[in-house]
Amino acid sequence: MTHLAQDHFADRLNRAIRSKKTPLVVGIDPRAGQLPQELACEDAADFTKLAKAFLKFSCEIIDVVAGLVPAVKPQAAFFEQLGPQGMVALASVVDHARAAGLIVIMDAKRGDIGSTAQAYAHAYLGPKPQSPWGCDSLTVNPYLGVDTLEPFVTVANQTGSGIFVLAKTSNPGSDTIQEKRVDGQPIYALVADEIQNLSSKNIGESGYGNIGAVVGATYPEQLAELRSKMPNTIFLIPGFGAQGGTAADVAGGLDEHGLGGVINSSRGIIFAYQRNEFSNAPTWQAAVEMATQDAIQRIADGTNASQLQSP
Repeated sequence: MTHLAQDHFADRLNRAIRSKKTPLVVGIDPRAGQLPQELACEDAADFTKLAKAFLKFSCEIIDVVAGLVPAVKPQAAFFEQLGPQGMVALASVVDHARAAGLIVIMDAKRGDIGSTAQAYAHAYLGPKPQSPWGCDSLTVNPYLGVDTLEPFVTVANQTGSGIFVLAKTSNPGSDTIQEKRVDGQPIYALVADEIQNLSSKNIGESGYGNIGAVVGATYPEQLAELRSKMPNTIFLIPGFGAQGGTAADVAGGLDEHGLGGVINSSRGIIFAYQRNEFSNAPTWQAAVEMATQDAIQRIADGTNASQLQSP
């Protein structure tokens, strides 16, 4: 049976950014040791109970932020560590987010060769029943070689989905490989050239392609450099908030209209009830809402995202 693809990923993402008037994305990274008291599990080995807690925690976050942000980014690893029960919970989280009208960026950093990469792509990319997971996009690791991206690109094109390819990541040790120079250029810049080339082959009405790049907020100079180097590439920008990235750090990743990128914040929002500045919130869900609104305002105050809030 043939199923119609969704419309162009970058166009859908940019419409959602304009609709919500912010490029903020909320990362869903449930951690057993940081769950609110009413969801806490005494037995860390009770994966069934933890999976239920993760599901409830994640869905309540989605309910809070659905009207405020364009997308959520579930981190697959936190669910995978619970085994099959965790993966069932993750599937329900994706369904809940899609039902709430949010774009879902699955952060699973897949990367493999040939038919294995193709299988990963078919697993995650596209609406149900085109894919069993039904995600809008997927993070992908390119460091096995450019040919490993081709299956993901092909499936993304077929399903109206997108991928975000790791270019310059936010972790402190990324420079040990990504900053090494080949033919006078750092490796991350060579990877960026390949991503821009792929992105330019499927540009939507928004001027951006469906092949995006992951570029960390913790490297603001490289972020600004890659923004100019990759004019048709949507950025996924991690590192804002708890990892130390500020609005000034992420500013270079957006274009003059406040588009061209989404800025992820995870721990600083989903565990906001643990932050002193939100200690007056009546519930942990209220703290999530307050932290989300605070992040939206900080991004608007410090970047071109302010253009999105203009009448």
